[in-house]
Amino acid sequence: MFEIKKRDGTLEEFIPEKIVVSCVKSGADLETAREISNEIKRTLKEKTDAEELREKVLELLEEKNPQWKENWLLYDRAVKRRL
Repeated sequence: MFEIKKRDGTLEEFIPEKIVVSCVKSGADLETAREISNEIKRTLKEKTDAEELREKVLELLEEKNPQWKENWLLYDRAVKRRL
């Protein structure tokens, strides 16, 4: 089992489907979203920081389609109020 250390310091179980959903919301098709999630699972450490995970997902989105990364960042700014 992999755990993600969230921004507030709590630990949460890694749920690959969350990455799939976020990638699809960013514009990726389901197959590509699953590929990104699988790549994350292959490279994930037992305990990973949420920011490190986010950066890796953004990197993979940008490789597939730079607009998907921009869509993710726009969502973060508008809904989650992140910079």
